[in-house]
Amino acid sequence: MSVQIFGDQATEERAENARMSAFVGAIAVGDLVKSTLGPKGMDKLLQSSSNPDSALITNDGATILKSIPFDNPAAKVLVNISKVQDDEIGDGTTSVTVLAAELLREAEKLINEKKIHPQTIIEGFRIAKTIALEALEKNSTNNGLNPELFKQDLTNIAKTTLSSKILSQDKELFSNLAVDAILRLKGSTNLNHIQIIKKIGGKLSDSYLDEGFILEKKFGINQPKKIKNVKILISNTSMDTDKVKIFGAKFKVNSTSKLADLEKAEKLKMKTKIEKIKKFGITLFINRQLIYDYPESLLTDAKINSIEHADFDGIERLALVTGGEVVSTFDAPEQVRLGHCDTVEEILIGEDSFIKFSGVSQGEACTIVLRGATDQVLDEAERSLHDALSVLSQTTRETRTVLGGGCSEMLMSKAVDQYAANEIGKKSLAIEAFAKALKQLPTILADNAGFDSSELITKLRSAIYNGITTSGLNLNNGTIADMKELGIIESYKLKRAVVSSATEAAEVLLRVDNILRAKARTADRNH
Repeated sequence: MSVQIFGDQATEERAENARMSAFVGAIAVGDLVKSTLGPKGMDKLLQSSSNPDSALITNDGATILKSIPFDNPAAKVLVNISKVQDDEIGDGTTSVTVLAAELLREAEKLINEKKIHPQTIIEGFRIAKTIALEALEKNSTNNGLNPELFKQDLTNIAKTTLSSKILSQDKELFSNLAVDAILRLKGSTNLNHIQIIKKIGGKLSDSYLDEGFILEKKFGINQPKKIKNVKILISNTSMDTDKVKIFGAKFKVNSTSKLADLEKAEKLKMKTKIEKIKKFGITLFINRQLIYDYPESLLTDAKINSIEHADFDGIERLALVTGGEVVSTFDAPEQVRLGHCDTVEEILIGEDSFIKFSGVSQGEACTIVLRGATDQVLDEAERSLHDALSVLSQTTRETRTVLGGGCSEMLMSKAVDQYAANEIGKKSLAIEAFAKALKQLPTILADNAGFDSSELITKLRSAIYNGITTSGLNLNNGTIADMKELGIIESYKLKRAVVSSATEAAEVLLRVDNILRAKARTADRNH
């Protein structure tokens, strides 16, 4: 007789069932995103059921997984690793999910068919991971000390990253854009210096990189459209002369002259504020809030240009880029850091006016203006560009690179396989399984491109096993080619993160042998 120990609405899945549910969930997620892998990968259209008008078209693993609510706990683990990969490196989100799913697919066979204990598999996977990463490191190149070669590497990495995204048609243009933007950062990984403005209209190839910083605003009325050698005061203060702002405040006056006095007092207050601002000796005043007509005309008279309502993101960025700080009181000009910049001018992008700051004190700042036909295209272009920028900025820190096109995976797979041959006991099966999972990545690349993967992968395998270590897949014509010559290069840090994270995620799920589901506890009624 089984004793019921769980309260209502709590269920338990034991060993085999629990493990199956973990495997099935993870493998399903892997299958879901694997068709987006590689230069011939397809995109997913995600439509919100609550808002049928919003549609998202994307190729980015993390974005796809983030947007789908999963119920399966294993699926959630994979969503998490893709998110971490996105935060840490910015790209490789699909690869890490697919590799983790493939590791579990192999583990499932070992558990069900060979009856190997999960802990043994975990042990094998750990050894295999170390071997794989050693092989990866051994086959990496480092051109960090040679600026010319390194720039070439960066451009190639950008092209490889973009070739699987919406920007692949214009990857020459965008990889140069991205590399220029990143080299301006001079080794910083702070992508806030790179501003991306999306403007509907034109086509993707009309996008360009502009040095400096662009704000979607206009100058005040009657102010010059271009000023040089600018001193900037960035502030967050109220510049309107409305009556007392307190909600529900009432005025009682017994004659109109009193009202006029009140207005006079308000105007005077405003004038004193402007006098204080003049003392800073600035030529441009930027405010986060509105600037009414009266203070604006006073500023114009004082030959100070003004920009009102620069939203918070804009203000924060401006302060960062021009080296100023945001102030809200004006009593101590000597304590305030002003922003500096060579020229500030109004420009047109498409039909709209923007204000462009050039020659900012943080020379690394720049703006990428993206053009495109629809919102979806622009959003996806921004996501793709963000992936490329993230990977490049990581590569300026960790300058080693490895070859793409399935080459690195095959080299790792070979190293792990050879190690497995010398290992005795059941562990060797798990190590071998790891090598198989790694080999799945080039296989999926070939499948997605519509080639006969078993034939191609056999060729690739024999090339790599025969010591031609730069061989990889040329997915444009379905042949084995030299990846070095084709310039298909990826970041070493990205590949390393993919292998480590995927192994750890697989390990976490392999450790599961019970799934307990319960409703959150409600307060006990007895107490």
